[in-house]
Amino acid sequence: MEETGSKAWLNGAAYGMASGTAQLPYALLRYYHQLGLSDAEVLLLIQLFGFRQVEFNEFPTLEELATRMGLAPEGIARMLQRLMRDGYIHIDEHRDEERDIQYERYDLHGLYAKLAGCTAEDMAVARKQQLDSNALRPDSNSVQKEEEERNMFSIFEKEFGRPLSPMECETISSWLDQDRYQEELILMALKEAVFAGKVHFRYIDRILLEWSRNRVKNVQDAKAYTQRFRNGGR
Repeated sequence: MEETGSKAWLNGAAYGMASGTAQLPYALLRYYHQLGLSDAEVLLLIQLFGFRQVEFNEFPTLEELATRMGLAPEGIARMLQRLMRDGYIHIDEHRDEERDIQYERYDLHGLYAKLAGCTAEDMAVARKQQLDSNALRPDSNSVQKEEEERNMFSIFEKEFGRPLSPMECETISSWLDQDRYQEELILMALKEAVFAGKVHFRYIDRILLEWSRNRVKNVQDAKAYTQRFRNGGR
């Protein structure tokens, strides 16, 4: 009898797992406290993932969510309102042209964006810590490059009149390591931003991108291009 009961339990568990699994971003588990989300709010988000991925239900009702979580619909409504107010989720309206049906669904793009921001900040902090660590090893082949990068951070901080954020440090590192912009070219773009009275990273990035598209490779090219621009020769 006991063996039969055990077998039935195993069959039930196997059936439950075979009915589907829901995937969720690990960053949600890692950063939800940092984002100020409560355990109940995270569980609610996980339920939304489950409804969407396993049951293909992109807009579960308050009653469905309340039943799954063992809470009153009013409590679910309050949590959803808070998540929408703080930009984690919002409700999209869609229309199925073939079936002539209009329907709503929960959009989780805001949550993904916030989690991506947390991940990017961690990466920038780790990058800065690596620079600080490598600077203590003068025999490293990359010390000179990293010291130049640290000096560039200092120049930007002086022009901005404040310390750089981890994201801004990561942007400078990306210009050097990924885009392969010369250090002197980046500093030239910074001077152009100061001259234009638009001292922010988006404007500097736009200058560098425009120069890259017009094959500006060094400071001499940049000066010539800028002179043509100011003389209306574009």
